[in-house]
Amino acid sequence: MIFEQLAVGPLQCNCYILGDEQTREALIIDPGEEANRILAVVTRHRLTVRALLHTHAHFDHVGATAELREATGAEVCLHRGDEPLYDNLALQAQWFGLPPPKETPVTRWCEDKEELIAGGVVASLLHTPGHTPGSVCGLVSAAAMLFSGDTLFAGSVGRTDLWGGSHEQLMASITNRLLALPDETVVYPGHGPSTTIGRERKTNPFLQQPF
Repeated sequence: MIFEQLAVGPLQCNCYILGDEQTREALIIDPGEEANRILAVVTRHRLTVRALLHTHAHFDHVGATAELREATGAEVCLHRGDEPLYDNLALQAQWFGLPPPKETPVTRWCEDKEELIAGGVVASLLHTPGHTPGSVCGLVSAAAMLFSGDTLFAGSVGRTDLWGGSHEQLMASITNRLLALPDETVVYPGHGPSTTIGRERKTNPFLQQPF
């Protein structure tokens, strides 16, 4: 599998490009900013992008979506729970003193357990509300890879003090959905370094106390 990771934008969102080496079809997860850098990877690997998956609709995870859709024709995928956030991207950016991202419609409202397919790359979606109502994680079981967005980080968990956040929901999502995965599953979060489910189960301070 072709796999590239880019930290993009002022908040250094992790954008992931996953491609099938045979069909050259690809998924892009969280195209937060810097469309030209992302498209350079697509061009270098001669990829056809089938879908843009957003783990949630905070502005730093969707800033390059419109440009990538225009350039590739890929589907724009988001859970409907985050529709109000997606409809208010300009306001979100304003809170951080940043210019609003160019907007484009969602073309595929994704649900729990739905699969996004690009050749042999299959990402199953896990609805994990808490950071936002529509947060999802993408699980590529064949490669033991979990793209956790801002739900789970190395040594930390997602913040819940923004619109629609719920600490109780977040911890339930992590406990019931993510910690149910095998320990060897590699976690690729929305910001910061990768980790594993096993490492977080044993060492993440937020998961070592009753909640």
